[in-house]
Formats: sequence, C-alpha cells, structure tokens
Amino acid sequence: MKSNKEVGTNKINKVNNKSGIKKSKNNKKLIIIALVALVVIVAGVFLFNIFGQNGDEKDSSISDTVLVEDIPEGLPANEHVGNAVLEHIINAQETVVKGYEERPVSVELTEENKNNFVDIASCKINPETSEIELEMTSNGIPKSDDKFYYLFQIKPYDDSRELDENYITRVYKNDTAAMSLSLNANTENSRLYQKFGVAVKNNGKFELISSPKFITNPEAIAKHTGTFMEVNSKKGILIDYNRVFTGQLEDLGVKQAAINIPLSSIVGPTTNPLFPSIHYTYNGKNYTFNGVILAGFDSTVSALTNKGIQTTAIVLNDYSNAYISLIHPDARSKGVCPYYMFNGSTDDGVEILAAVGSFLADRYSGSKHGRVSNWVIANEINARKEWNYLKYTDVDTYSKEFAKGFRVLYTAIKSTASTARVFISLDQTWNKNLDNSPDYDGKDVLDCFNNYITSQGNIDWSLAYHPYNIPLTSCKSWEPSANVTHEETTKNISMQNIDVLVNYMNKPELRSPDGSCRSIMITELGYTSTQGEQLQAAALAYAFYKINNYEDIDGLLLNRQTDDATEIAQGLATGITTAGGNRKLSYNVYKYMDTDEWEKHLEFAKSIIGISDWKQIMY
Repeated sequence: MKSNKEVGTNKINKVNNKSGIKKSKNNKKLIIIALVALVVIVAGVFLFNIFGQNGDEKDSSISDTVLVEDIPEGLPANEHVGNAVLEHIINAQETVVKGYEERPVSVELTEENKNNFVDIASCKINPETSEIELEMTSNGIPKSDDKFYYLFQIKPYDDSRELDENYITRVYKNDTAAMSLSLNANTENSRLYQKFGVAVKNNGKFELISSPKFITNPEAIAKHTGTFMEVNSKKGILIDYNRVFTGQLEDLGVKQAAINIPLSSIVGPTTNPLFPSIHYTYNGKNYTFNGVILAGFDSTVSALTNKGIQTTAIVLNDYSNAYISLIHPDARSKGVCPYYMFNGSTDDGVEILAAVGSFLADRYSGSKHGRVSNWVIANEINARKEWNYLKYTDVDTYSKEFAKGFRVLYTAIKSTASTARVFISLDQTWNKNLDNSPDYDGKDVLDCFNNYITSQGNIDWSLAYHPYNIPLTSCKSWEPSANVTHEETTKNISMQNIDVLVNYMNKPELRSPDGSCRSIMITELGYTSTQGEQLQAAALAYAFYKINNYEDIDGLLLNRQTDDATEIAQGLATGITTAGGNRKLSYNVYKYMDTDEWEKHLEFAKSIIGISDWKQIMY
C-alpha cells in the first residue's frame, strides 16, 4: 500500500508531465509558425526583388541583403500567440502583394520615348547645404539591365548624348526619384557650370534617357545678396565719360545709365605701378586683369552709383590674340566685325568666361567700386555679320552657340551677385524671313535661344531691345509703314509698334521661371538731329511717352548724351548735346519727360506727330 506521500508525489509528477507535454507542443507549434512566417516573408521579399522591378534582371554586381527580425530564443507559453503571429504573417504578405500591385508600369524604351523618358523636374542648389539636389519624374519604369537610374555629369557644351562609364551616383528606379551631390563651388572640381543627365544600363552600356539639365538657381550661393537697385524713373542714357563729373547728369535727372566694357581692354596684366595688375583666383586657377583700365571703370561706376543712377554694363567680346579662348572657335577668322561670339563651346572658353563674369560681378556688386545692376551680354546678336560674328550657319545652331556662352556668363554673374539681371540683345529686325541674308530675324533668334535654354533648365534671362527706325536716319516713328504693323508677323519693331514685343514676351512659353514677364529694357535708341532739332525732340517725346505707359518695359537708355564724330559721318547726330556741348531742343524734352512739367515741354510735339492727345499714340 502506497503512502500518502507517494500518492501526492505521483499526482504532482502526472501534472508536471501533462504541463511539460502541453508546453512542448506549444513551443513546437510556435516554432513551426515562426518558420512559416520566415519562409513567407523571405519569399515575399524574394518575389519583390525578382518581379518588383517589372522584369528587370538583377544586377550581378550588387549583393542584395534581406533583413529579417531575429526570432526570440524563448517564446511565451501562450496558446493565443499563434493566432497573432498568423495574422501578422497574413498582413505582411498582403503588404508585399499590395506593394507589387502598386508598382508603376514597366515600359520598353524606344527611339521615340527614350530621349525624354525621365524628366529632371528640378536641378537646384540647396542654399542651406550648398548641395545640388535633383528631382525626377517619369511615366513608368524603363526596362533595362538592372534596377537603377544613373546620374551623369556632362560638359556644358556637349549635346551628343554620348556617355562614358563614369557615373556620379545611382538610385533605384521608380516613377519619382531624387538625388543629391556636392557642388564643389570655386574649386577645380566645381559642378556649377556642368549639366546632369539620367541614364540606364542597356545591353551593358549606359544610355541617356533624359534631357540634361543645368543648375537653375546659381544665385543660391552668391556672396553679394543685397537688394536690387530700384530707381523711380525709366529715363536712361548712354553716358559721355567726359561729362560724368560736370553736373550734367544731375541737371538732366538721369536715373539709368549705360556703359560699354570691351573684354580685351580689361583682361591681361599692366606694368603701370600706380594701377598694378589685379589678380583673381577662380575655380582653382589664377587670372590677371588690367588695373589701369579697371580704374577708369571703377571711377565711373562708383560715381553713377553715388548719384543714385542704376548702371547697365554691355559686355563686348572684341578680338584679343592674347586671350583667343574668349572667342568661339568658329569666330576666330578676324574680319571687319568689331565683336565676336563668346566661347561657351570649349573647356578653356568656359573657364575664362566663368572667371571674367564672376570677377566683374564681384567687383561691381555695390562695394567701393559701385554697382552694376544690369549686364547685357553682347550687342544685337541677330546681326551676326555686323555685331556678333560667327561663321555662317543656320539660325538654330547659331542661337544655341550663343546660348552656351550666355549661360556660362549668366551663371557666373548670378552666383556672385544674386540680384543682378542678365540680358540678351536684339535689334529692330523682327520677322523679315531673311533666308538669303547674312543676319537673322530677331524673332527667330529669340525663339531658338529660349527653346534651347528652357530645354536644359529655364533661367531668369532678360531682354535688351533696340527699336530703331528704318532707316536709322528717319525720326518719324509714327508714320505708317508696310514694314511696321501691330501684328506678330511685322517685319520690324520700332517705337510705333513696341506693343508687339511686349505682347510677345508675355506669351507663356517666354515667361520667366516664376511665370512673370521677363525684364524688358530699351538699352539703345536714338534719333538724329540732322533733319532738324524739332523733329528729333518730337521723336524722343513720342518714345518716352510710350515707355512710361508700358509697365513691362523697365527703362529706355537713350543713344546718346553727346554727338559722336563717327556717327555724325554716317548722318547720325543722336546726342541731346553737340560735340561742343551745346544743348539741343531734345535736351529739355529728356530733362522734363518724367517730371510734373512734362506736358508743357512736350506740347510742341503734338502738331509735328499729328495728334491732339498723347493717348492717341498708344495701341
């Protein structure tokens, strides 16, 4: 007979045995569930890696790592935990399947779609980090050898779409993507002037699938960030350097002024001990500028700034054998043309243009040398043979070559002085359909330039226009002419139909990046007094009344303050004073044009123009 102690011990052993069996079964159950979970999750990730790229083969150079949470060593003996794990497994699998189903569609690359399959919607400098940030979109995921988009750095003048093997970075393909990279500003590895393209790898070779884009906000890194120098008048003039300090500019009430800066005069050293060479380091290279010539510009610009006059500098590329890299390779056959196409088409050209642009913007940024607010790049670029020589080619190619150099100078200026405005320049020839002419229509150059600039990253360029009469010796802007109409197809644009230009620049495709009308300035316009001072004065009154009534035109810079002997020989005495300093009738028209006394001083012109009210000349 067993004792009570033995019986108790047996009961306890039976209970322990049952509990151990139950615990063992629960552990086995949980281990099985955990293993199933692991298999499902791994399978889901594997399927996503295989099919998630919509058919792209896996890149053998990449080792994919699947991250799975560790299974705990000891699972709690809870009979309900299995249901929770199973529910988690189901939810995880549904998430994987849903992610796969929501993947953008996979698209075959074709000759028709591959050039712009990816759109680089934004390529900008982050002002806080000074890094380049790119944002991209596409209509699906392009099929290729692997799962990646590759970012390439491309020379600013290279339109070939050919790539080497040296990509900068890469990201997984998707219908949206973002990349960032260092700018390396003001170093020999600077990316400020480069453009960037997105590629995929097809058949082992990289293939560009986007339109390359430039940085569109170089002003983000500018060290000179003062506000733009606003003035309360549109009245400007091409100054006589000899009369800057005579008090005449103050008497005239000049608020805007133009100066010319030929590059050959400022690049290179000088031996003058009083005005020694000026040394400037940019992107790791040293440059030398002429201290003597710059001293003259320093004096003029600082004087204008101190007088409250907004300065416009016209940068001209005259011939210099010592600095031939400034001139486009196809423009180096020196001829009678005084100015030549800027060279944005070779490495050395880009480097020196960038240095010159940065140097000028730095020097005339509002410090002790004064401020240049507006920079006009070249003169009347559609007049190829007369003012901006390049070997003859079609208008699209010509405009692209100009745009390459322009963007370099724009980027150099804006990355140094953020509020400066940078202009292209056109003359009065608008839409003559000049098929057999050595020159181009302004409208064609404007359209081609804008299309090329916009396609590679729109920037805030501005327009400097010269709406002279044809012929130049004519003052009667108001006279009817078959060549001057108020239609977009007009052959010429003068002050009579300046509304055509204003309306054209307000087209959506020509607006600035923020959607506003670009700055328009009449940077050169003059009327000769050779047919009488009254006629010249009336023409000037006509022009300034119109300018003051077009909000989108920011100024009129009259050509010129003083008659020029060379122009007089051509029948053009466009100054408001004679070479000897005598004031013409147009002097007072100019002086009072933007004052409360304007009507009194312009009244005489109505009968000459043939109107009874000034509003009659507005269209």
